[in-house]
Amino acid sequence: MKKLLVIIILLLVAVLMTMTVPDKQKHKEAMMEAINEYVEEEATEKLGDNVLAKLGKGVIVKTIETALNSKLKIDNYYLFNKTYVRLEGENQMLSLGMFGHVFTFDKEMLREKLEESMKAKEEAKSEKEAAKASAKELKRLQKEQKKREKELAKEAKRKAKEAKKEAKRKAKEEKRRAKEAEKEARRLAKEAAKG
Repeated sequence: MKKLLVIIILLLVAVLMTMTVPDKQKHKEAMMEAINEYVEEEATEKLGDNVLAKLGKGVIVKTIETALNSKLKIDNYYLFNKTYVRLEGENQMLSLGMFGHVFTFDKEMLREKLEESMKAKEEAKSEKEAAKASAKELKRLQKEQKKREKELAKEAKRKAKEAKKEAKRKAKEEKRRAKEAEKEARRLAKEAAKG
């Protein structure tokens, strides 16, 4: 009899759980409440309670809400459900729903996730900047290499021109010497014929 009573109670609890599983909208509302509370606390702590802080809080909350609307996924397990978003290739669980209630992440987990997200963004930004700097440096080195190649080609052309000029000058000098030698040979031949 006790076993039957336990089974009936378990079945009733299972039926109750199935009937009271919160929907996606309830998950969003619970998460937005937690996010509003967290953003309010952080902004007040860091920026004080002024118009700019309120404006900044509104922008942050609206951005997160938009992201949640587009990226939030829900897995239903009949007795309970959970929501998650896909971050950095992993499913990050955000809330668990059962008995008509949504249990969301705590402030520390939210702070940790936001810091991780910001750190990942900073790392991605740093990597992008490093890649950009590397590409810029590579471009500069290629430009420098082209400039050197141009200068070397120009120098080689100049040397070839000088060598050609020098060869012409030597050929001209050789021709002049040959003429002088011929002239001298004629003069000597004339002197020998007279003498």
